[in-house]
Amino acid sequence: TAWAFACIGWSNFNFFVALLSSSGRKHQGSFTDVELSQLHQVSLHFKLEFPEQTFPLAHIQSELLTAFKFHQPKPSKLQRDVAAAFSRIGWDHTFEFVTEEGFSIDMAQPKNMIAIEVDGPYHYIKCTDKYIENGRTQFKSRVLRQLGWLIIHIPYFEWAVLTDAATQDAYLQSKTKGE
Repeated sequence: TAWAFACIGWSNFNFFVALLSSSGRKHQGSFTDVELSQLHQVSLHFKLEFPEQTFPLAHIQSELLTAFKFHQPKPSKLQRDVAAAFSRIGWDHTFEFVTEEGFSIDMAQPKNMIAIEVDGPYHYIKCTDKYIENGRTQFKSRVLRQLGWLIIHIPYFEWAVLTDAATQDAYLQSKTKGE
């Protein structure tokens, strides 16, 4: 529940404290890895929204981060293709860069804090004739932006229509223009 509210950007301090405090008392030690991972994301949201406050589950913060980092990225063919195209145009990057907070960024220029996110079908909800980023993708982008990252999204449906290296290169150059 807390993760869903963090994903939509809910910013009610008393709500989070009540929810997390009761969860910590009732279920301490019985969280699954997925729940610990989600609670890590909630902790990031909490720290960014309420920087002067102590996260109610601060005593298990290291467990939360460990669970979040445990999920190893599995780069897709699409990600590898986009990374190869970025290399082709000379855009230096680190593939599958992991931030201090535990987020895996598909491609990044960490010194410049530029993140490339290659978004496949599971990052979207299709509504009639348009695609909308799902809550998880919106959450990650919002938190990374709050941490100072510039996020550049490469949606799969835009990449799919690029039929050759020249159009792919031009597309990526326009996406990173000025970066």
